[in-house]
Amino acid sequence: MNKYKTLVIVGAQWGDEGKGKIIDYIAQKADMVVRFNGGNNAGHTVVVNGKTFKFRLLPSGIISESTVNVIANGVVINLNALLEEIKEVEKLGVKINKLYLSSQATLILPYHIEMDKFIEEKRGSKKIGTTARGIGPAYTDKVSREAIFLGDILDKNVFAEKLRDIYSLKKQILSSEFPFPPLEEVLSSQFSTFEEISKRNISVTDTSLLINQYIDNGYKVLFEGAQGTLLDVNFGTYPYVTSSNTISGSVCVGAGVSPTKINKIIGVVKAYTSRVGEGPFPSEIFGELADYIREKGREFGTVTRRPRRIGWLDIPALKYANRINSFTDIALTKIDVLTGLKEIKIAKEYKYKGKIITEFPTTMHELSACEPVLETLPGWNDSFSKIKSREEISQNAENYIKYIENELKVPVTIIGTGEERDQIIITRDPWEM
Repeated sequence: MNKYKTLVIVGAQWGDEGKGKIIDYIAQKADMVVRFNGGNNAGHTVVVNGKTFKFRLLPSGIISESTVNVIANGVVINLNALLEEIKEVEKLGVKINKLYLSSQATLILPYHIEMDKFIEEKRGSKKIGTTARGIGPAYTDKVSREAIFLGDILDKNVFAEKLRDIYSLKKQILSSEFPFPPLEEVLSSQFSTFEEISKRNISVTDTSLLINQYIDNGYKVLFEGAQGTLLDVNFGTYPYVTSSNTISGSVCVGAGVSPTKINKIIGVVKAYTSRVGEGPFPSEIFGELADYIREKGREFGTVTRRPRRIGWLDIPALKYANRINSFTDIALTKIDVLTGLKEIKIAKEYKYKGKIITEFPTTMHELSACEPVLETLPGWNDSFSKIKSREEISQNAENYIKYIENELKVPVTIIGTGEERDQIIITRDPWEM
């Protein structure tokens, strides 16, 4: 362990693990909360005092007036979506305070969204399942050195020149059927939206400098990950992944901090598994049981409202996620959703071409051919809304938790027991370094 008070929270599955609740709880003691990857294609849901907050771009620490919130350089920003989200939280009584946006964050522009839809349509029957928010095309432009950064909009002439150059280039490359949004309309819309955002207490700055200053001065800094490990563009179930890096190591390039300054890494694990869109899913379950868990767990996309696919807990996938992220702690969520089931199954390993394998395959043709080898544990009837300590948990539910700890060799130090902020069991203070 190092001297810094830094903590990273990432999803250990295919996203939708319940990170928002965990982040919100831990953020209450944070001095700074940093969003370091993704865009408005995924959301965090947080319930506080009966109010439901749905975050897509804003860091979850925005609820706290005393917390500094940062959208770092690894995020792709849709200004219209950001403004809409700001207005949503303002309606819920939140005053936007101490929000800093990276001058190096890539902008999602209207043609990125059109490109996302255009390409997905051209895929025909082999669709990826994109949210059509322009995330992939924006990251593509960044890699191909054709992106426009948020800092560029601070000078209208620079922004306009860059946009005209990009339009000129893309019109030479793309087919004539691509529906380019009118350039002058894009310019006008981006300028007016940014001006409205700027009326609030929001700054565009070098966020890497700001973050490092906070870390070096001993402040508590929480790095908030979006989506999940198995959606990482490098280590996920490619091509059925997101367009950014979602693992703990991506904090370094997504926020501009050294790996030596990261202290704790909390992996958020849902007590069962879900995924959205296409792609292999070895532990997937169907029928009435899947429908029951989906409805009870409210497994519908925060952004898209798409129903999520449901599966049992997948140990090979979790071991893979742990290897890549090196979790120091596990936050287990939605164990209350499984209450009432007579038995709970766990995918302990896979069967591939008649052979038992324990490692998560890295090629999709292998993973698609894997069948889960299931182990059955007795269910429980705990009323988790009334449980305040791990000692109060029934033996069957405790055995389930211990099973996860034994397989991953990582302690479960946080247990989510419901939607509300205070429906949580903490066995070790996350900020104890």
